Amino acid sequence: MKRERFQSRLGFLLVSAGCAIGIGNVWRFPYVTGVNGGGVFVLFYLLFLIIMGVPVLTMELAVGRASRKSAVLGYKALEKPGSKWHIHGWVCIIGCYLLMMYYTTVAGWMLGYFFKFAGGAFKGMEVSAVDGVFSAMLSDPVEMGIFMALTVLAGFLVCSFGIQKGLERISKWMMAALLLLIVVLAINSVSLQGAIEGVKFYLLPDFQRAAQVGIGNVATAAMNQSFFTLSLGIAAMEIFGSYMSRDHSLTGEAVRICALDTFVALMAGMIIFPACFSFGVEPDYGPTLIFVTLPRIFVDMAGGRLWGALFFLFMFFASFTTVIAVFENLLSSCMDNFGWSRKKAVVINCIFILIASLPCVLGYNLWSGVHIIGGRDVLDSEDFIVSNLLLPIGSLVYLLFCVSKWGWGFDNYIAEANQGSGLKMSPKLKRYFQFVLPVLILVILIQGLI
Repeated sequence: MKRERFQSRLGFLLVSAGCAIGIGNVWRFPYVTGVNGGGVFVLFYLLFLIIMGVPVLTMELAVGRASRKSAVLGYKALEKPGSKWHIHGWVCIIGCYLLMMYYTTVAGWMLGYFFKFAGGAFKGMEVSAVDGVFSAMLSDPVEMGIFMALTVLAGFLVCSFGIQKGLERISKWMMAALLLLIVVLAINSVSLQGAIEGVKFYLLPDFQRAAQVGIGNVATAAMNQSFFTLSLGIAAMEIFGSYMSRDHSLTGEAVRICALDTFVALMAGMIIFPACFSFGVEPDYGPTLIFVTLPRIFVDMAGGRLWGALFFLFMFFASFTTVIAVFENLLSSCMDNFGWSRKKAVVINCIFILIASLPCVLGYNLWSGVHIIGGRDVLDSEDFIVSNLLLPIGSLVYLLFCVSKWGWGFDNYIAEANQGSGLKMSPKLKRYFQFVLPVLILVILIQGLI
């Protein structure tokens, strides 16, 4: 069966960036920035994105493009006879399923809040009552289940049309809408009274403020964020390498994906911090920033119903582009490994994800007493396994596969990465890739476990 290809380079870039752009950018990035003192964190984040994110992204794309296969068969096509690298391919597939078991629920929260704001549920509400809306949603398994199911069904519907007619076409429109929404929302935030203090907090590095958190803590948090934002290590990106053309170098494409990803993360901060400072809200509220703190601001704001609806529509688009990208990886793996048709893969995977996502939905209400890993609830336990274990370990495996003589080998990797026009990866970085980058990834892994 002939492998599908992207119709255009823009399609590849927008789908890949859509996979990278998700909850990590628009939810995690702003609150981690707030907790870690603002501007200095952003500076470290950009540095680690260049020295860690871009290289590992090129490696995952290179495995995909050289093999023209999904995770397991991609390794099998490139590994030396008798070696077992392809076992990691199965771990990647499990990681993608695990990710979707909770990601679809959080995407459902975004969708639910969009409908609440658009439908006027917050209109005339006292600021003190806003917190109760999120608590009420979490305690209602039916409401959460409906929005999770809508997200899953819509995602598989898009993927059922294939790469060009489904994923590429929808991602182009959603990414265009997402970029437009984020600019409009940022302009609105920056124009609020007193917003300039929020911009200063966010973008002006203040080493005294960072020192209060601890420069080392800020640096490792930035290293973490730069790494997780690209969804590396579970073959979510590798699959798009398998669909792309050889006209452009992988380093150039990786830089473009990172640039789009970073633009969205930075602009999310430009929406949130000016609004927080304008309304006298502390910017270091942590994970509740999006669902508790910001709705309070929208309730207070002139035209808050519109701005709230637009903000959560943007949030849903950001998470949904990741959902359809990872769904495509799951479908491709099933079609490659089991010889299924796309239609069969869609039906089986859709049913499985709907059922497998239920524990996360129930973990806040009927199963609220269930604590799995270190006292964490269902969602946090699933996220811990993916974010703290599978992503860093997976990235380390991809790295070692590409740069060690026991794997695919550095020469093969660099030849694939530099094929086509555009920015090239220097062969002089070989020692850095072999000895420094693995240590940096191990730091992330160890810190995540601690």
